[in-house]
Amino acid sequence: MRSFDLTPLYRNTVGFDRLFSLLDTVGGVDAAPTYPPYNIERTGENEYRITVAVAGFTPAELSIEAKENTLTLRGEKAETETTERSQTLYRGIAARAFERRFQLADHVEVRGARLENGLLHVELVRNIPEAKKPRTIAITTAEPANAPQAVEAKVAA
Repeated sequence: MRSFDLTPLYRNTVGFDRLFSLLDTVGGVDAAPTYPPYNIERTGENEYRITVAVAGFTPAELSIEAKENTLTLRGEKAETETTERSQTLYRGIAARAFERRFQLADHVEVRGARLENGLLHVELVRNIPEAKKPRTIAITTAEPANAPQAVEAKVAA
């Protein structure tokens, strides 16, 4: 019997926690791209944070687009002219363009984003409509038809 690893799907989806717990033993997926590295955190019951390492990118070089159930993060480094005196001997800091897509569950909305210390933090929240939230139903008991009824009356003073 073959087993499949759905870990790449966990990395690219937000708000599908229960769905992937159920499908953990079904289907296989190709490896996900590794640049730029990122984290997905659950910060509350209905709140998430995606943190992407975008060292060297300015806010003007980054774009975030939320369309339907897809969140797309793009980074495109502006070309810089190198001076004749400067010559790069080793390039270890990646400055290539990237596009990273995340599938969002229904009712997950982007609350905001901030760039801090080379990390792009995208805040997400799941707003479940009142009609779809679970509700508690009161349980009543049927009283027998022969049960005596209490009669209340006030005495005039």
